[in-house]
Amino acid sequence: MFKNHPKGLIGAALSNMGERFGFYIMMAILSLFLMSKFGLEKTQSTIIYSIFYALIYLLALSGGFIADKTKKYKGTILAGLLCMSIGYALVAIPTPTPVPNLPLYLTLTCIGLFVIAFGNGLFKGNLQAVVGQMYDDPAYTDKRDTGFQIFYMFINIGALFAPLIAVGIRNWWVGVHGFTYNSDLPALCHQFLKGTISPEAAQRFTALSAEASQTAPADLTVFANQYLNVFNTGFHYAFAAAVVAMLISLVIFLSNKAKLPDPALKTVKSNENNAAGSLAQMSAQEIRQRMYALFAVFAVVIFFWFSFHQNGVTLTFFANDYTNLNWLKFDLGFTTIEGAEVFQFFNPFFVVFLTPVVIGFFGWLKSRGKEPSTPRKIAIGMGIAATAFVVMALGSFGLPGAGEVKAMGGLTDAMRVTPFLLIGTYFILTVAELFISPLGLSFVSKVAPPQYQGIMQGCWLGATALGNQLLILGTLFYENIPIWATWCVFVTACFISMGTMLAMLKWLERVAK
Repeated sequence: MFKNHPKGLIGAALSNMGERFGFYIMMAILSLFLMSKFGLEKTQSTIIYSIFYALIYLLALSGGFIADKTKKYKGTILAGLLCMSIGYALVAIPTPTPVPNLPLYLTLTCIGLFVIAFGNGLFKGNLQAVVGQMYDDPAYTDKRDTGFQIFYMFINIGALFAPLIAVGIRNWWVGVHGFTYNSDLPALCHQFLKGTISPEAAQRFTALSAEASQTAPADLTVFANQYLNVFNTGFHYAFAAAVVAMLISLVIFLSNKAKLPDPALKTVKSNENNAAGSLAQMSAQEIRQRMYALFAVFAVVIFFWFSFHQNGVTLTFFANDYTNLNWLKFDLGFTTIEGAEVFQFFNPFFVVFLTPVVIGFFGWLKSRGKEPSTPRKIAIGMGIAATAFVVMALGSFGLPGAGEVKAMGGLTDAMRVTPFLLIGTYFILTVAELFISPLGLSFVSKVAPPQYQGIMQGCWLGATALGNQLLILGTLFYENIPIWATWCVFVTACFISMGTMLAMLKWLERVAK
């Protein structure tokens, strides 16, 4: 797979793999952690989640600007790794639950999240710029798309086991203290302690508390406090695993640092050649055309990320509220792999599984002179993403609304849907992702003027940030309209993206040549 690719690709991919492992531990459990730790409602949790997720990408603009101005790309990447390690450590420190001072402890958690986001901004876009520079060498130019697909696959190898380890650690800690996992209990515990629980939900809470502790608790208030404290301490220890992953990524980067190219050297060399008259300088008009094309694509993919990144909020809420989790329960003896977070495993699994297939398919088309252009591939990906949400809409038709489920205290297993609905949706979304995300990175590295490589990679991530900031709309729809109608919103968003890309196709293909 690495044949005829630059040697630095392996080092960059492995370094990113470790960082992504830590990051996806965070993203697999963050929204549910905020709800179980602080007793937040879905909308409140999504606001914090979406702001954090937006900052993850928006601060890449700052990271790109810093690297472009200082010309210290590798140093900026290293600073990002160190910063993220500190942020994960802050969130991993166990604190009591229910929290004795909600504003204080929630603020401390948000500070940790901001430190992680800032470190990610220093790291992510600049590492992508380094990878892009490898393929500016004429010997590797025709391998650019494939190279970014390989790089993207390693991201998802890092993400593959993250949610399973996070869930395993959380459930292990719950089991050590004599409790069993139940997806409905944290919310019911908070409702009981706040006095907001409905009579029907109260009956279900009493029954589930006996099941979770293997004997009927004498005092439900004591049980609620104990269960919440144990449950969320397990979450904190899961975050600690992210710290370990970051340190591994740091060691890998330092070991391979010398093998990686430096975009700053390319800019200096280009300026020297221009001064000597051996290289034609890019005209101001061409620079403008390239920038216009890039920003047009950035605007379109906002709608895709708004839809795709629902996997951390509405799709996770759906897994927790509507899906029979017993179908995906694995008893390992010392712990049980069970929970809505398990579904976060499938997207990276499918990326790793499908990337060689997609690369082979595009290679087969290329050998016959029929490979679509990068902009056309992105447009096709938008249409595939729309199909995924069509599946969710059909599979959710007839289910009770989120408000009804809350009043009932949760659905029984018989009322929940098969997990294969979500698994199939993640499969289709992953195919769409492989048509868009790695190829979008390739398009940016190909079209961006050399002196703006870092900042343009940051702008790609900035567009992703804007899409993430819109995630709150998905949760608002989830809680206020029928579930099937919520998915139809994302169908519409993806089809709008596809149509816009197709309308700009000839122009984008001309600029990318």
